[in-house]
Amino acid sequence: MVAPIAFAPGRVNLIGEHTDYTGGLVLPFALDVGVTVRGERGGDTIHLRSDDEPEPVALTLDGEPLDGAELAPWGTYVAEAVKQLRPTVGFVGTVSSTMPRGGTGLSTSSALTCSVLLALGAEGDALTIASMAQRAEIAATGVNIGLMDQIASMCGVDGHAVRIDCRSFDVETVTIPDHVDILVVHSGQPRLLVDSEYNNRRIACQMIEDQIGPLRDRTLDDVRSLTDPVLRKRATHVIAENERVDQMVLALRSGDVAQMADLLRQGHRSLAELFETSTPIVDAMVDTLEATPGVHAARMTGGGFGGCIVALAEPGVALETPTWWMRAKAGPGASVRSSPVR
Repeated sequence: MVAPIAFAPGRVNLIGEHTDYTGGLVLPFALDVGVTVRGERGGDTIHLRSDDEPEPVALTLDGEPLDGAELAPWGTYVAEAVKQLRPTVGFVGTVSSTMPRGGTGLSTSSALTCSVLLALGAEGDALTIASMAQRAEIAATGVNIGLMDQIASMCGVDGHAVRIDCRSFDVETVTIPDHVDILVVHSGQPRLLVDSEYNNRRIACQMIEDQIGPLRDRTLDDVRSLTDPVLRKRATHVIAENERVDQMVLALRSGDVAQMADLLRQGHRSLAELFETSTPIVDAMVDTLEATPGVHAARMTGGGFGGCIVALAEPGVALETPTWWMRAKAGPGASVRSSPVR
């Protein structure tokens, strides 16, 4: 028997929002918190218990509930991961998480699906496993997400952000300088993509590309041919956001804090005014953070409609906020190891 311990981290995105599903550029980093699956492979069924959830998950090797009952939300992610993998042997184990709870937008679901796949014996390169996790999440939620979260979880590098080209899926590491802190602050508004306008934004981008071609290859001059003012706003955001990713890479490498801060502010304005994925609650928290001594800039992060804010700050800054916050450390990507069976 094999007793694996699989870990997959969550992620925070520095910049490059709503660009992944049009083959654009993103700049996330894997967090040093995530989801761990421990257990033993064997048998012909899958049984998982979570430290945080009351209902266990019991599945066939085809991902179907053993008792035919409706699965809890977390169990649905597990079931869809099993359906993607179709393992040949079962698993009995536990799931634990060090991720913050409450609709954060830090990709807990990707950490869960990646760690389950690894624990159950998924093989292949990082992109192969990330793609399986993506398909599992889409099936579990009905939200047509991109691949950024899963690749960030699989490919994270300690102390680095990862520039991901979501067309070629090339990954480039970028050192996060020591003279800045990256803070993650919950806005106070939980976020669930299944209840948001996420799919509508993706549909809008598809409509744009049907008219002017791939957004990755377009310029702001090309946007002028769009007659729908809403589509013009959406296209303007995506094109400019791709440019901001590479500008942020240069700023990180040169240690230019002023440029980093300006790019975060530009990114939030674009998401709020052009892509319209921010909310009044998120905007208010961004304003509060930017008025805090030692905080250089802030913006919403993730799919939007609530969730978290990423802020650039002087090292050691402490916040006073009614919501939770963390000093985000860039950690390594997903991994699996075996422990002796006792």
